[in-house]
Order: sequence, then C-alpha cells, then structure tokens
Amino acid sequence: MRQARNARAASRLAEERENMKMALRVKVLTGLLLSLGLTLVAFAFSGVSARPQKAPAENAGWERLIYSLKGPDLFRAHCAPCHGADAKGGGPVAPALRAKVPDLTVLAKGNRGKFPAVRVRRLILGDDVSLSHGSRDMPIWGPIFHQVEEDRDYGNVRVENLLKYLESIQQR
Repeated sequence: MRQARNARAASRLAEERENMKMALRVKVLTGLLLSLGLTLVAFAFSGVSARPQKAPAENAGWERLIYSLKGPDLFRAHCAPCHGADAKGGGPVAPALRAKVPDLTVLAKGNRGKFPAVRVRRLILGDDVSLSHGSRDMPIWGPIFHQVEEDRDYGNVRVENLLKYLESIQQR
C-alpha cells in the first residue's frame, strides 16, 4: 500500500513538473512572439514619423508643416485652413463648417486684455470642448503635435510656440 501511495505521489509530482515545464514553454514562446510582433511593428513604422506629410499640389499654400517647431509655421499648417492666414476666421475650410470659426486675434480682448493661454492650450490639446459647437469641429492637435521624432517628443514645445504666436497676434 505504501508503495502504491509513493507511486501515485511520484506520478503526481512528475505530472506537476511536466505542467510547469509546459507553462514555462508557453510563457517563453508568448514572450518571443510578443517581442517579434513589437519588433515588426516598430520596423514597419520606423520611417513613418521621419517623412513630412505633403498636401496635394492644389493646396500647396496650406502645406502641412507637422515637424516644424515654429509658431507661425504651426499656425499656417494646422490653424489657417479654418481660421485664415490672418487668424480672423475666414480660412478656405470655414464655409464648410457648421459653427462660425472664431477670430483668434480678439481672444485677449474678450478676456479683459489678457491672452487666455491655459484655455487655448486645453482647446488645442483636446482637454476642453467648446459646447457651442455641439460637437468637436476643431481637430485635437495634441496627438499630432506629440508625434515622436528622433526619439524626442516636441509636443509641448510646439504648443507653447503656437500659444506665443497666437498671443503675439492679439489686437491691442
């Protein structure tokens, strides 16, 4: 009887060892597959962020300057199509929108002479939504501005430079 118990215990121990080996193999294989998958994804997208996007030839004046860090360039590329080159709301896309495009040169005027940098930043990044629109007509630029290039995220630099530019064009 003792031998039978020992045999069953040995059998269970051997089975547990086999199960542990199998679980370890599954973990290793899963890790390898995940690593391979991430490597393939990284390889597939490695050149995407390094290539600037081009607008169609007929819109050459509104060429996207996604990788620029300069406030005026960012405005021309991302804001002027709706807000206009003069930032007064008369861009070429404005007539197609449901809501009236605001004049960005009077933001300080409507805020007791102080440029509302925090509110504008929140709108650009998508943290705030203008309820008067009914839906989000203005694109959220935060994810675009935060594209990683050369192992750096210049998103905050872009937003700050755009805010400085917008502040510089306020009517006095």
